[in-house]
This record gives sequence, C-alpha cells and structure tokens, in this order.
Amino acid sequence: MEYKFATKAIHAGQKSDPTTGAVMTPIYQTSTYQQAAPGDHKGYEYSRGTNPTRKALEDCLAALENGKHALAFASGMAATETVLKLLRPGDEVITGDDLYGGSYRIFTKVFAHYGIKFHFVNTSEPAAVQEKINTNTRLIWVETPTNPTLKLADIEAIGRIAKTAGVLFAVDNTFASPYLQNPLDLGADVVMHSVTKYIGGHSDVVMGALVMNDKTLYDNLFFYYNACGGTPGPQDAFLVLRGIKTLHLRMKAHCENGRQVAEFLRKHPRIEQVYWPGFEDHPGHAVAKKQMRDFGGMVSVVLKDASLAETFRIAGSFKVFTLAESLGGVESLINHPATMTHGSIPKEARERVGVVDSLIRISVGVEDIADLLADLEQALA
Repeated sequence: MEYKFATKAIHAGQKSDPTTGAVMTPIYQTSTYQQAAPGDHKGYEYSRGTNPTRKALEDCLAALENGKHALAFASGMAATETVLKLLRPGDEVITGDDLYGGSYRIFTKVFAHYGIKFHFVNTSEPAAVQEKINTNTRLIWVETPTNPTLKLADIEAIGRIAKTAGVLFAVDNTFASPYLQNPLDLGADVVMHSVTKYIGGHSDVVMGALVMNDKTLYDNLFFYYNACGGTPGPQDAFLVLRGIKTLHLRMKAHCENGRQVAEFLRKHPRIEQVYWPGFEDHPGHAVAKKQMRDFGGMVSVVLKDASLAETFRIAGSFKVFTLAESLGGVESLINHPATMTHGSIPKEARERVGVVDSLIRISVGVEDIADLLADLEQALA
C-alpha cells in the first residue's frame, strides 16, 4: 500500500522493536555487533557503515523523497563531498551562480585543486546549463530554490538535458524539503538535503542526506560513505526521526507564516525588494507552481538605502527573530548572507547575483504570526 506523505513521515522505516515492542526506534548506541561466525551477522558489522537507528532514518528519508535508497551523513557538506568523490581529474561540473556559500567553498577551494572544473551559471535558464555541456561534463548540481535569492530551476527541463548528455544530475532540495518538492520524480538522479534544516526542524542536529533510486549509484556512494566515515551517530538519527514526524505540520505553518511575512515586507517603506517565489511577478513563480506544492518559509529582502552599518543595526534589533546561521527550525531566524553563510564567496561574485550588503535572509518559523509581524515592524522602525 502506498501511503501519503504524513503517514510516511510518521511510519516509514520504523517498526516496533522486535525485542521489547517499543514503538519508537531505539537508539542503538553501539559501535560493533556480535557475529555468530566470521562474516555471519545480522546485517550489521560496525557502526561507521551501518547502524539500526540510522538505517530506520535512511529508509524514512528514502520514502519521503519517493526514492529507493538513502544515506545519512554527519553534515550536509559531508553528503555534498561524497557526491563529488565520484568525479576524477579533468571532469567538469555545471552548477548555479547563486549558491550556498559552503557549496561554493568546497567546489572552489577543495575540489578545484584536484583538477575538477566548475562552471557557475544561471540555473533558472536551462539554456545556460545546456550551453556548458561538453564531453567532460560529469555532474549538474542545482539548488532550487536557491540560497539566498530564491531563484527557481526547472528540474524537469534540466533533467532532460542531463539524461540526453548522460550526466549525473543532483538537486539540493534543502530549501523546499521533501514536503514541498520531490526532485527524483522530476528527473534528478540524486537529492541532497542539509537535514539540519527543515527535516530535523528543531535546530538541535547537524546532518545531511542523499537519496536516489539507482542501486549502482547507491553502491558507489556507499563505498565512499563507509570508507571515508562521514556518518552520523545514532542519537542524532533518533532526533531527526522524531523531528520528521511533524515535518508536514511544520511545513504548512512555515508556508502560511512565510506568505504573510513576504506580503507584509513587500508593502513596507524600508524594503526595496522582496525575494519570495509565491509572488506572481517572481521570475520563477510559474516553475515553482509547477514543481512545488507551496512556496516555503524562506524570504529574503533588500533594505532600501541601507548602509552595512544600518543593515547590521536592523539585523540586531529583533526580539522574536534570532540573528543566527542556519534555517528551517521552528524558531524564526535572521541571517546576513554577505558576512555569514556566504562570506566565503568573493564580494564581486556575490553582488553579481544580488547578494548585496543590504540583503537579509529570513527563515520564517512557526511562532504566532502577529508576534512575527510586530517584531518586523519594530525592528524596521
């Protein structure tokens, strides 16, 4: 029987413990497992590679993305790095010019040194991706919506380009979460999540994940996963399993509050521009309507005529919103990308795609909307 999203979030991969009948997946806090004879075991040998708590989480993540296989990592960057380990010197990657700073950093400061070439293009235009395809292209890496200017990439269109070229296609689905968007259904080969964000949802775990359908791809990724050891512990896996059970409820609230915050800010005299894909005049609105179930809880704004000092003052003036890195938790967060999450990107490259010093990124939480709007009003006053 194929269950709906909410049912999968609560039950997928999670069966009552056969020993005690415990409804919640136990925390298997063990590094190793007894074997009846060398190689004769119950599917678990050493917890760097496999652990029952983590396996329950991976099965749940796979179900939420309509995939067959998943791997949970100690961070989103560990997941990203593992995909890049499939590449060899001379290979080329096509990716977005509006990209999370950590992704940009690992691409340019780590893997570029190993002879991997990266092309940064406007992924909201499939033709820009097509233009960079050549015989050395091995990977297309796309964020949609992007961090922080919320550009949309047409996953189906880019998926067709990747399939025709025989290129691996990966989608960073962090901003949407599997509740809003399922890239595997639209032509992606692998989906990456910073599980730290919406999936965990409570700002208490750092974790990443990869989800895919192809068994050979899974086996290749699992080799690096196990060999290099970027795996999370069972306590973190347990916390994420607990967080996932309310993912559908939280995402509805994030979307509802996000819409009201975006509409409020668009009318505010201190705001020059609001980035939110739910607006009909957003350049990616049609794509968002086509491939997402709602428009999410991320909103970015450019302050009108604000210096860096004034931007800092406003960012530090909130009482309900918290000035902090990260996003996707139940609490509302304010972030200054130019100096925080995207500080590793050169100023010229940042500003070319709209990440200016007066841009603030808002992760709209699930607090009472009246309190959020009042806090925005007093901070911008």
